[in-house]
Amino acid sequence: MKLTQWTLLLCLAGFTACRQTPPSNKGVVVFQSDFGLKDGAVSAMKGVATGVDPDLKLYDLTHEIPAYNIWEAAYRLQQAAPYWPAGTVFVSVVDPGVGTSRKSVVAKTRNGQYFVTPDNGTLTLIAESIGIDSVREINEALNRRKSSQASYTFHGRDVYAYTGARLAAGVISFEEVGKLLPDTVVKIAYQQPVLKGDTLMGSIPVLDIQYGNVWTNINDSIFNKLQLSADKKVDVLISRGGVFLFNGRVPVVNTFGAVPEGQALGYMNSLMNFSLALNMRSFADSFHISSGPEWRVQIVAVK
Repeated sequence: MKLTQWTLLLCLAGFTACRQTPPSNKGVVVFQSDFGLKDGAVSAMKGVATGVDPDLKLYDLTHEIPAYNIWEAAYRLQQAAPYWPAGTVFVSVVDPGVGTSRKSVVAKTRNGQYFVTPDNGTLTLIAESIGIDSVREINEALNRRKSSQASYTFHGRDVYAYTGARLAAGVISFEEVGKLLPDTVVKIAYQQPVLKGDTLMGSIPVLDIQYGNVWTNINDSIFNKLQLSADKKVDVLISRGGVFLFNGRVPVVNTFGAVPEGQALGYMNSLMNFSLALNMRSFADSFHISSGPEWRVQIVAVK
């Protein structure tokens, strides 16, 4: 008898060495917060999730959201979520109102992802870009870490990480999160990208913080409506609260190196949104520009 036949007989007899461990089919949890990594807050959330099910796959989106900056949390979710599969559970904790009457929710999106977060504006851009299918308020009587009821300031650990992990692990269904709410969420107002006459108007949702580039919310399809002339230059005005901080003319190019070092340029970033940079310099630092819903940008094609 050949060795392979002996092996087959042994496996049919149930020998342990012949058994294969099935691959884990546990869910994915992606964490975001404004906690930073200087202390143990992020580790505590992951510890809670691991305690629910050690086979969960735990990842970080970012923990460097500026403190209390709900708008940037909303943007980073929109930026990253499209690259994660259906069923992914995002736990986003930027919660300056922790312990107050703001609702703790799980939103299911139309593409089958889940977002566990305070309903404080964090879901503004996800609601617009992906779409909300349904929203449930977290029932803390059932979905809260055991013996944590006396803690009012770390819902990221006690409520959101715990509920997100239970949902991802299949311990609870979406329906068991809590009561169904209207499929609307708290939204932060901002300037939507729009073409008015010959002027494109938009906002600066976020900076490319490492390099100081300024990202707008004007995507390539809207930008192309400007119908640039052959020299591809635009006049750009940037303001905050009616105060203009930049008023200049820039070439629209494909790469930073297309202009001399230190020169301003316009380009399409990796998300195909119009952006501004100084080659090998920080545009944001040079012109004292930041980001958020209060920042405005106007663009006019040079004829």
